[in-house]
Amino acid sequence: MSDAAAPVGDTQERQRAAWMAAAQGGDRRAYERVLAASVPLIRVAARRQGVAVDQLDDVVQETLLTVHRVRHTYDPARSYDAWLSALAGRRAIDALRSQGRRGSREVHDEHAYDMHPDADDATAAAERDQEAQRLHDAIASLPPGQREAIEQLGLKERSLSEVSAETGRQTGALKVNLHRALKALRARFHGEP
Repeated sequence: MSDAAAPVGDTQERQRAAWMAAAQGGDRRAYERVLAASVPLIRVAARRQGVAVDQLDDVVQETLLTVHRVRHTYDPARSYDAWLSALAGRRAIDALRSQGRRGSREVHDEHAYDMHPDADDATAAAERDQEAQRLHDAIASLPPGQREAIEQLGLKERSLSEVSAETGRQTGALKVNLHRALKALRARFHGEP
């Protein structure tokens, strides 16, 4: 099939792939073009994952940073759009996880404030400090790998890829350690198996 007979989407994808291949060879203008042409694709991939409209720009930025860091991994013999969509999907999932962690800790309900009028008194503050110390002690008692996973992934809210790159540990091992750490903490605090 000639380019003239090729569907417009195929032609555009081939153009993006050509720009990325040229960018890998050091062509700055091609790199700027492929990044600009990638933004709409990233937005579509993020929306498919369920990212809210107000979070799309963050996912676009994170994905473009990831493209910059891993651009050497793109294989010009393969689909650029598929490669980009995979990266965008991962960044979208990271954003959703981060949003979920924040949302589970934040209270936005005025009724909730009314239900806990003593939240600022000295007794409540002392109880919070005591619970925080219990949690700190429980985390400190975990094996090193589990402790590292819970601190980096759970408390510092870093992504698996960030922690893996920093520690040299496989993402699978980090996931297993996080799961085991959470299970141990649940058992310690709630008596769950």
